[in-house]
Amino acid sequence: MHLTRFTDNALRCLTYFALHPGESATVGEIARRMVLSEDHLVKVVQRLARLGYLETMRGRGGGVRMIRLPEEINIGAVIRETEESFRLVECFDEAKNSCPIAPSCQLAGVLDEGLQAFLAVLDRYTLADLSKSPKKLIKLLIA
Repeated sequence: MHLTRFTDNALRCLTYFALHPGESATVGEIARRMVLSEDHLVKVVQRLARLGYLETMRGRGGGVRMIRLPEEINIGAVIRETEESFRLVECFDEAKNSCPIAPSCQLAGVLDEGLQAFLAVLDRYTLADLSKSPKKLIKLLIA
C-alpha cells in the first residue's frame, strides 16, 4: 500500500496546524516549513477546505486556519477523503480488469481484507494522537 503525495501533504498540512493551534498561516509559510511544493499544497488546502477541515481567508492578512479540533480529525477519514483510489490491483476495477483468473482468484479478497485492516488501524487515531509531542515536532520544522 502506498499513499499518494496528495494524502501525505494533507496530513502534513493538518499536522502543521495541530502544532500551531488557533493560528493562521499562508500556504507559502506552511510549504516552506513542512518542505512541500507550494503549488501542490494550494490544491491540498482547497480540498481540505471543501472537506471542512480548514478555512481560507483571502486578501491582505489572509491565509489558512484549521476550523476543527485535532481530536475531531480522524486519520482514517482524512485518508479515505484524500486518496484517489484504493484499487490495490487491476481486478479491483471491474471496468479495466483483464486478468483471466479473476473470477476464481482468491487474491482480491485477501488484499481487500488487508486494506480493511489497514484502514481500521488508522480509524483508531486522531490528529491529536499524532501531535502529542508538539515541542519536539516544532523543533524539526524548517525555519
